[in-house]
Amino acid sequence: MFLPSLKSVYVSAAAASLLMFMAGTACCWSSPEIPKLLNITENSFGRAITPEEISWISSLLTLGAAFSPFLYGFLADSIGRKPSMLLVGVPFFVSYVMLATGTVIEIYYCARFLSGIGVGGVFTLVPMYIGEIAESRNRGLISCLTGAVCSIGLLFSVCLGPFKSIQFFNTVLAIPPLVFLIVFSLLAEESPIYLVKKKKCDKAEVALQNLGRTAEVIKKDVMEMQTEYENKEDDKVNIMEMLSSKALLKGTVASVGLLVFQQLSGINAIMFYSQTIFETAGSTLPPHICTIILVGVQFVSSFIVPFVVDRFGRKLCLQVSALGMIASIGPLAIYLYIRTAGYNVEHFSWVPVLTLTTFIISFNFGYGPLPWTVLSEMFSTKYRSFASAFVSTVCWLVSFVVTKYFGLAVATFGLGNVFGFSTACCLASVIFCWLCVIETKGKSLQEIQDILNG
Repeated sequence: MFLPSLKSVYVSAAAASLLMFMAGTACCWSSPEIPKLLNITENSFGRAITPEEISWISSLLTLGAAFSPFLYGFLADSIGRKPSMLLVGVPFFVSYVMLATGTVIEIYYCARFLSGIGVGGVFTLVPMYIGEIAESRNRGLISCLTGAVCSIGLLFSVCLGPFKSIQFFNTVLAIPPLVFLIVFSLLAEESPIYLVKKKKCDKAEVALQNLGRTAEVIKKDVMEMQTEYENKEDDKVNIMEMLSSKALLKGTVASVGLLVFQQLSGINAIMFYSQTIFETAGSTLPPHICTIILVGVQFVSSFIVPFVVDRFGRKLCLQVSALGMIASIGPLAIYLYIRTAGYNVEHFSWVPVLTLTTFIISFNFGYGPLPWTVLSEMFSTKYRSFASAFVSTVCWLVSFVVTKYFGLAVATFGLGNVFGFSTACCLASVIFCWLCVIETKGKSLQEIQDILNG
């Protein structure tokens, strides 16, 4: 570090949040681009793409994301958190260059898979990194603020994408990865926990100092980190070892459950297919305007959680979030049932925009950022990389199934039934959170492990 005025945990977190911005742009890429790909005059294929090709372009991102957590988890433990995060920028850059220049559908498939590898790396490494550089007093705030940057990426995609050509849009999206590589390499600190794990305690103390810790806190933190590794010579873990440990089992169940319910709420299907959903639901506003409103509300509401999560706790925020989602998409499902039955709902055409907007607000209040925050807090240092990779892979595989077969489910069962299923999943998530998730507000990582072992 050579910029003394920029030595703080917030600077390292801000630099890492550039990855969240890129993940946001990638996740919402298909919403403004699919209508262009369906238009023979706007794409480079010389033909309109088919519904099957649409489903693959949308879902291959999540399949790539499922592929990458173990890769980046291995790299995080082998070469460090910081170098691994720098490598995440590469697939983003390559994918956007391919999307800007590709003239056949197979190039788009490969590019979206590469984007997914980047997204999977982001959601594996950034929560881990934030969990290791932040203190218990500000971990929730920093995690949620970092997650809010993802919403900025979503908003950027839907505001620029509908109004610019495919080539121009993807060329612009290739710039942030280059900016990230420069900024993160210059301003971010390596994780002190990783440095202690590699027996580089002197460097860990320097990193903690640069992260804004006092001398007293530095000594205490380093001693706690060293204690974690006493009598732990074998760092290799596997799923059977995870299942044999009470703390690991509880942490895995809580983390997997929260992220699976996050996906079953339908959030990725809504964001990936938002313009199509608004067309199907019969909103009076143009679909791309509805999408901009939706993502704009998500952006604004994403700044609410950081200021309430450490006041009210993770568990309460998650339960309130799920109840809010039920109150949002439940009425939407009823509206769609009535519309499909042939009744005149012209005077209620505002329902899709209102309900999906309140759904996004509710989602951002808890189930958006907090499952990833909880994931970063659930596991001891020895198992964190492996466990984060395992949980993230399960999450993205569920997301792949939801995204790939969303269109088929709508065609087979109707949009109303699909949202009815999501409502039921949100209700189940309230019960799950009440029974299986512990409160981690204001607790150190060691205190959380003690509770899980209790």
